Amino acid sequence: MYRKEFYVFDGDRPVPAVIRNYDENDFSGLIRIQQECFPPPFPSDLWWNEEQLRNHVTLFPQGALCIEVDGELAGSMTGLLVDFDPQHPEHTWEEITDNGYIRNHNPNGDTLYVVDISVRPSYRKLGLGKWLMSSMYDVVVHLGLTRLLGGGRMPGYHRKAGDMTAEEYLEAVIKGDLKDPVISFLLRCGRTPVKVVPNYLEDEESCHYGTLMEWKNPFSTKIAKKGD
Repeated sequence: MYRKEFYVFDGDRPVPAVIRNYDENDFSGLIRIQQECFPPPFPSDLWWNEEQLRNHVTLFPQGALCIEVDGELAGSMTGLLVDFDPQHPEHTWEEITDNGYIRNHNPNGDTLYVVDISVRPSYRKLGLGKWLMSSMYDVVVHLGLTRLLGGGRMPGYHRKAGDMTAEEYLEAVIKGDLKDPVISFLLRCGRTPVKVVPNYLEDEESCHYGTLMEWKNPFSTKIAKKGD
């Protein structure tokens, strides 16, 4: 099981923080985080429910992480294991996560797939999302997996959809010509784009697109070098 104790900084003031596996005692707080992070027009039926959370802590507890700041639950990150075929990357969030219930979790999978990462808005200045992502990389290395993978929302795309394709929008973000709240954050966390996927998630701000982004385990021997 996972537990990391450290300090985050509120300005120049160190504040104690802990990243650990979440359990049933955290369920109400985790649902509240979802409600704060994804207010309408984001569909409320995509917030966690207790059955989903119970599956997370039962089927793959190593992939159920939360972060506390000064004793207060401030964010969470959830994953499952899948077998990912880079030659056939297309899928929807609902398909690959079992609509968040992760009953398709494969203990022998080679890829840790990110189901969700959420940080309460009032805590976002503390860099908690990057700490959570780094901790999930720890899990990838510890379990000897090939990669971490997940689909990033593109919430800034709806403002540019009339002028460019989703692929062009992603390229503009990568070049630094545009900034996207999610894709830019994932790039800062070390994730690299794999493919833009249409109809990835019911998400009007992203025009229902998602960008698959991965982090390859630098210790893995399963990823072939270019040219092999």
